Amino acid sequence: MSNASTQHVLQQLADVLEARKGAEPDSSYVAGLYSKGLDAILKKVGEEATETVMAAKDGDADKIVYEVADLWFHTLVLLAQQGLNPQQVLDELSRRFGLSGLDEKVARGNKNE
Repeated sequence: MSNASTQHVLQQLADVLEARKGAEPDSSYVAGLYSKGLDAILKKVGEEATETVMAAKDGDADKIVYEVADLWFHTLVLLAQQGLNPQQVLDELSRRFGLSGLDEKVARGNKNE
């Protein structure tokens, strides 16, 4: 998948997630999650992160991809809930590209270890 296609998919998903903010809680999974608030969304992100770790420990490539997709999805829900979008994350990754991880860590004062 090309970079443009990836950004298109992320933007389409971001648009859908944004639209779900105003939907009735019983109309979709995401609308229901939004209605439960930040703590419920954070709980889902944590659950999906744990499931991703467990899948990686099992070494099953298909399961890893499935769980990472769930993790990314719920992280996108979190971004939308916080008024952020995937492009902001892509911009930050782009900013870091070519920058030594060690140099980047020093630049941010080691506060996000």
